Amino acid sequence: MDYVKPADMARAMADSGAQRARLSIPDMLIRGMMAGALLGIATSLAITGAVQTGVPFAGAIVFPVGFVMIVALGLELCTGNFAILGVSALSGGCSWAEAGRNWTWGFIGNLIGSVLYAFLLVIALTNAWNVPPAGVAQKIIDIATLKTVGYEPFGAAGLLSSFVKGMLCNWMVCLGVTMSMMSTSTAGKLFGAWLPIFIFFGQGFEHAVVNMFVIPAGMMLGAKVSFSDWWLWNQIPVTLGNLAGGLLFIALPWYLTFRPGGASVRALGKDAPLSAPAE
Repeated sequence: MDYVKPADMARAMADSGAQRARLSIPDMLIRGMMAGALLGIATSLAITGAVQTGVPFAGAIVFPVGFVMIVALGLELCTGNFAILGVSALSGGCSWAEAGRNWTWGFIGNLIGSVLYAFLLVIALTNAWNVPPAGVAQKIIDIATLKTVGYEPFGAAGLLSSFVKGMLCNWMVCLGVTMSMMSTSTAGKLFGAWLPIFIFFGQGFEHAVVNMFVIPAGMMLGAKVSFSDWWLWNQIPVTLGNLAGGLLFIALPWYLTFRPGGASVRALGKDAPLSAPAE
């Protein structure tokens, strides 16, 4: 049997968080950039599928491929790390300062990778801005507009909505991270990660790293969205919502019910090498 019991999954999360907390800044940036780019690729694939089939749900089916690649390759996705390092910090595997360091550099790496892929995709879709946006490109513009200035008419309620959508999204994303540890087999890990990601994308929740791709891409394609619109109405409230969702809905409950402490976690927090691979 390759099934891993929930208590052992919680311990694996704490151990992984302790290792991630010890990564060097270059490692976090490089792994974060790759994760951001892969999630951007998965997002553009999902949009393409929805546009070509006329069935938005088709995008939700294919989108998780990006997340499972990130899990399989041990890359750094700041949103999933909100729960992993949250469990580790609560368990004593790392300090909250170390967790914050990982989240910050992972966020920066995710942002760089996402924007870089957005730039390259826009060139591909428009023949370097020589063809007017249509099809997938126009859909990206529509999504970027909806995710930013679409909230503006509602004022504080719009900010609250984007924050809550961020919480709900990362509840599922972090559940995907958790369920990827429910099996010792590669197939089991990937299947476990797939299910919750399908749920969040299918319901249109807000994911900070997805938005690091789709909003800049929309802006480059001509969406009437300013830099301040991007950050005020989406990136800041959604990131905070993702953080709250990962900590409150996954990290804290798992710590309280499974108590993944012990000598192994504390030892990893102190002695893990700087180049320790992320799981």
